[in-house]
Amino acid sequence: MDIEAAFQVVGEFGPYQKRAVTVLVLAQVYMACQSMLIVLVGYTPEYRIEHQKDTPSSQLQQHVSFTEDVSTIVTEWFLIKQQAYKVNLAGSLFFTGLLVGNVIFGPLSDKIGRRPVYLTGLFFEVIFGYLTAFAPSYEVFAASRLLVGLMNGGIGLVCFVLTQEYVGKSYWAMTGTLTSMIFAVGITLFGPLGYFIQPWRTLAAAANSSGVLIFLLSVTLPESPRWLYSQGQTERAEEVLQHMALRNGNNANKLILQRVGSAKPGNRDNRRTGVLQLVVHPVLRLRTMVLMYVWYACSLVYYGLTLGASATSGSRFINVSMYGLVELPAYPLCIYFINKNWAGRRKSMSSFLCLAGSFCLCTTFVPENAGALLSLALLGKLMVSAAFNIAYVYSSELYPTVIRNAGLGVCSMSCRVGGILAPFVPSMRALHTSMPFTIFCLSGLSAGCVGLLLPETLNRPAAETLEDLSSPTHSRVLESKALLYEDDNRKSNPK
Repeated sequence: MDIEAAFQVVGEFGPYQKRAVTVLVLAQVYMACQSMLIVLVGYTPEYRIEHQKDTPSSQLQQHVSFTEDVSTIVTEWFLIKQQAYKVNLAGSLFFTGLLVGNVIFGPLSDKIGRRPVYLTGLFFEVIFGYLTAFAPSYEVFAASRLLVGLMNGGIGLVCFVLTQEYVGKSYWAMTGTLTSMIFAVGITLFGPLGYFIQPWRTLAAAANSSGVLIFLLSVTLPESPRWLYSQGQTERAEEVLQHMALRNGNNANKLILQRVGSAKPGNRDNRRTGVLQLVVHPVLRLRTMVLMYVWYACSLVYYGLTLGASATSGSRFINVSMYGLVELPAYPLCIYFINKNWAGRRKSMSSFLCLAGSFCLCTTFVPENAGALLSLALLGKLMVSAAFNIAYVYSSELYPTVIRNAGLGVCSMSCRVGGILAPFVPSMRALHTSMPFTIFCLSGLSAGCVGLLLPETLNRPAAETLEDLSSPTHSRVLESKALLYEDDNRKSNPK
């Protein structure tokens, strides 16, 4: 039997898979706290400077008095005036680490396995997280944020893939949505955590300590049976599946997987499943180009709108929680729409992107100081959050198992590029007050239209190998033409 038939025997989402997925989604709370850490520990309170004229920067701390009794990296290392950029630099280093981690960990987990990459990355993120909490200087703090981001970006991707590869395909949408939802819950919970634990070193240590528990729980997780099957390790895949069946209370003694795709010794195409295949393979090339733009647009609009909403005054702890809460309604919408035959993954993602662009368009007709402006911006964020979540689920279904992490890594890389550019968009108000929202509008609408070029994956078998992409059930007309063109080239240039 193939892997999907095996999950029917084992149980698509039995008690064992529920426990494994619970551990993996709880890891999202830990990763969300690490992502939001700089927002609170980098808070800059109001301050006064006495005798500020001709005061050397080395003696500045002797003349500074902060109006609030708070403990942050700003108050400890006096990151004000010419040194203020260091707070943003620490945040940028974290996101730079995310970018590099996505690129490195994705292909690595496709090559050596999901479990060793996930456990190693989580272990070192916890170590570097404690280095952040006990950093003796700003330089060590900044370096630790880069390293935490590197690990966070990598294991976040692998963790997401594992939540789907442990279960049957009919549950992929649910587990993928649950992962994104719990990340938003983690952001929401970080606000109260920061309120009750305000000294920045204690807060950093407390937020990082949950990673220790997650690591201990994760040690018992098995390797992905889908990855083992795609690599031709059918015996190990059968052992994992039989263990799952036993824990689920099902009998799988006669479970025997057939050798297909990469399991065949002479199949050269499936052994070469590195990032290069995303460029060389005609179907993967088209999908990757479209998905990279969709992820980039999602990130640009999401983070751009977040920066716009963060301009509101109020408690920083409440603001952090609100950024998470505003995303939560998006996920039930995703679960409902993407499993409907009349909507599916493709139409749902494109519709939410177009709605996000439309709400941004509406803000251009609202006075700048009107309360409706914030409401429309938050509605836009709600829509793009839904599109972002669908993009995760949809992309994992569009890539075969043998190259899934590499594909998601490249998509996530383009996502980080959008996040890096997002802070610069609000500065375009200097040209016209509506310019930022116009850019978000065009990005959302164009990505929504481009996303329609992708094939629908609802109720269709998941591709395990590169060979599966040649099947008509896995491609649209545009991709089929690319395959025919590739076949014609091979026939005209035989070697």
